Parts: sequence; structure tokens; C-alpha cells
Amino acid sequence: MRKIAVVNMKGGVGKTTTAVHLAARLAGAHDQRVLLIDVDPQGNVGHALNVHADATVRELLLGEAALDTAIARNVRPNLDVMPATPTAFTLETQLAGVMRRETLLARRLRELEGYDAVVIDSSPSMNLLTYNALLYATELIVPIGMDRMAIVGARQTVDGVHEIRDLWPSHSLDLLAVLPTTVNMTTNASRAIFAALEDDDEMWARLFRPGIRQCLDLTYANASQQTIWEYAPRSRAAEDYASFVDFVGGNGDCCKGEDATDQKVH
Repeated sequence: MRKIAVVNMKGGVGKTTTAVHLAARLAGAHDQRVLLIDVDPQGNVGHALNVHADATVRELLLGEAALDTAIARNVRPNLDVMPATPTAFTLETQLAGVMRRETLLARRLRELEGYDAVVIDSSPSMNLLTYNALLYATELIVPIGMDRMAIVGARQTVDGVHEIRDLWPSHSLDLLAVLPTTVNMTTNASRAIFAALEDDDEMWARLFRPGIRQCLDLTYANASQQTIWEYAPRSRAAEDYASFVDFVGGNGDCCKGEDATDQKVH
């Protein structure tokens, strides 16, 4: 079972959109059984897919709900969701005295079975819930929006991964892909971000090129509580996310894509 976390310390870079579409396409086009877990107290996954469950990740971590009751079944064919709500903001305090609280999610999910993949959406900070996501996941996707602070957040995320490897050397956590979002290479902003990424050898080596192009249909799809393939299946975002998820599903070479050789900016 694959365990993939979508993380960036910067907000507004497309984490939830990426997690939702990764999970939805793995479940749909790839015919895999997928569990999408939201560990962001903002609860955007639930809003994006119109999910309602008897319990949430908060109740699971506190031991107030069984695993089965915290999962909303068949939100889409093959796709189950464990949502979050703003009540999870209090978990840092409520779990203050719990031993090994950074690995609580991994322990609560120890009996999880029947899935080909688990995808985790995270909050834009290295808090307790994010640590739990990273100590459960074995693969990491870092979305990057087209602004400088997103690069800073991505670098902080990768540095956090190094810290986790040092503190928990037995835990395997690999950088699967760095995913540029809202890309428009006709703008100075996008060209500057790709130039900055080229200077970071670690992130450049895992950069999925050309990324997800800027597309207003994604905003409309989110507002309609649909995936991009449900709302606008012929849009550029539908094409780009399909290519990215197909890469993830095939675990291929993220640097070998159409226009990959054209993406270096000098």
C-alpha cells in the first residue's frame, strides 16, 4: 500500500487540489482503492468533495472514534475519505501529554487494509498533524505556486524531511515529486520560479515538468464540489493533472515529460 503526503509549509499552493485530484484519478482511471485523509483543520477536502462523516481525523486521533466510523465510504467510485474539521485545531493541546504523539496517526492506521494507496492532505505548517502525516507517509509530493514564498515553503518542507530522517532513521520518506502549479510561462513570475528551482539541485531533480498550467476551471470545479474531470474534462488542468497522476501511478521519471528539455530558464 502506497502512502503519499502532499505537503508545503506555504499555503495557497494547490495542496488540497493536488491531493484531491491525485486520489480521484488513482481511484478512477487507475482503478485503485484509495483513502484520502485530511489532516488540515481547515477541512478543505470535505468542502471540495462535499464529504460528511460520523467522525473525523480528530476523533480518531483522540481515541474517541473507531477507524471505520471516521471514514466516509464511496465518496467517488473506489474513493473513501477521512475528513477534518476546525475542531482539529485543538489537537496540539489535547494531545500534549500523549507519548509518541508524532506517530499517533501511524498507530491508529496500523490495522488499515483493503487500499492500494493512501493520500494525505496537510496543513501549511510543520505542526503536530503535519509531523503525523510525514511519519505515516513513505512518499512526498511538494506543490509549488508561482511565487517566491512558495519556494521558501517548499525548501522548509524538504529540510523538515531531512530532520525527520535524522530523528527517525528507520522511517522511509522519499521525495516523489515537486509539482509547479498555476504555471504560466509567458509571465516573469513563472520563469523566475523555474529559474530559482533550477538553482536547488534537490528539488530540480524531482521537478515534474511542465507542471500544472494556470486554469480558471479549477476554481470553478472546486466551487462546484467536483473534480476537474467532472467539471471540465477537456480543460488544460484536466490534461495536466492526468499527466501528473499517471506519472505517480506509474512511478516514472518526473523529469521526462513533454517540453521537459525546454523548461530550464537561463
